[in-house]
Amino acid sequence: MDLPPLLRAAVEAELAGTPLADLQRAGETLSGRYRAETRDGRLHLSDDLFAKAYAAARLPATYAALRACLEAVAGALPDFAPTGLLDVGAGPGTALWAATDAFPRLDAATLLEASDPIRRLGARLGEGAFDFRPDWRAGDLATGLGALPQADLVTLSYVLDEIAPQAIGPLADALWSKTASVLLVVEPGTPAGWRRILAVRDRLIAAGAHIVAPCPHALACPIVSPDWCHFAQRLPRSRLHLRTKEAEVPFEDEKFAYVALAREAPAGSAFTRVLAPPHAGSGKVRLKLCRPDGTATDTLVTKRDGDGFRRARRANWGDRLPF
Repeated sequence: MDLPPLLRAAVEAELAGTPLADLQRAGETLSGRYRAETRDGRLHLSDDLFAKAYAAARLPATYAALRACLEAVAGALPDFAPTGLLDVGAGPGTALWAATDAFPRLDAATLLEASDPIRRLGARLGEGAFDFRPDWRAGDLATGLGALPQADLVTLSYVLDEIAPQAIGPLADALWSKTASVLLVVEPGTPAGWRRILAVRDRLIAAGAHIVAPCPHALACPIVSPDWCHFAQRLPRSRLHLRTKEAEVPFEDEKFAYVALAREAPAGSAFTRVLAPPHAGSGKVRLKLCRPDGTATDTLVTKRDGDGFRRARRANWGDRLPF
């Protein structure tokens, strides 16, 4: 899941002339704050260098995760064709790029971002790239939501880890009030990220929302700690990405947790979700599945299962399979 060519070129042009050593040091600081889920009142993207380091080291991975989530939404809602996007905590506009790639009819976007450097960077990266002019707005989660418009698609990605746990519920309510059709919330694929996703999921189901993805049901999550529900998306690392992260492996697996909720219940037949990488052997495949009856099971599929076996052999972590 690579960056769109226009975005990749814009990032490389933006970072041209920035000393690599500076990008590496800033990238290490950002990574440390994200891993520690630091909430000290300071913006992670507080100056131009940190904004550029984010574009080099983190933007490709967050794009890959968002694009995978939107692909799951499109698969569950084949008639969903949003024309408006509202992205809260927009960073450099990653969700905008992913959404315009997934939904070509998109013709308007409002992006709320508190960090001036990352907001300015996002506006520069997207200059002339879309058939419409994105509406970038300065504001934080506490004060900036009231004046935002409703949108068909509302996104919040990699933001809940930056706020206090008690603020998650009220923020979920506020985002839902802005959602005309679908709300997508994405978090890091860690046990803590999964618990934050569960908090949003449970609160909004109680408010009448319908699950779109990844869950095949709206019952209590069957996953029990220390296990957790998350997914992964592989992305290639560009030369710049490799050098900024001082990495050698030419790819990266971004792990994420997410939930997509809708105003109307998705149509279609029951399905299961693959919760882990399948384990294939001679004439058999073992799958970890979340099922529409609210259970999660390890299932052995063999050649005797015919079409089910052929689907299982092609299945990947995160796929939706017939029940």
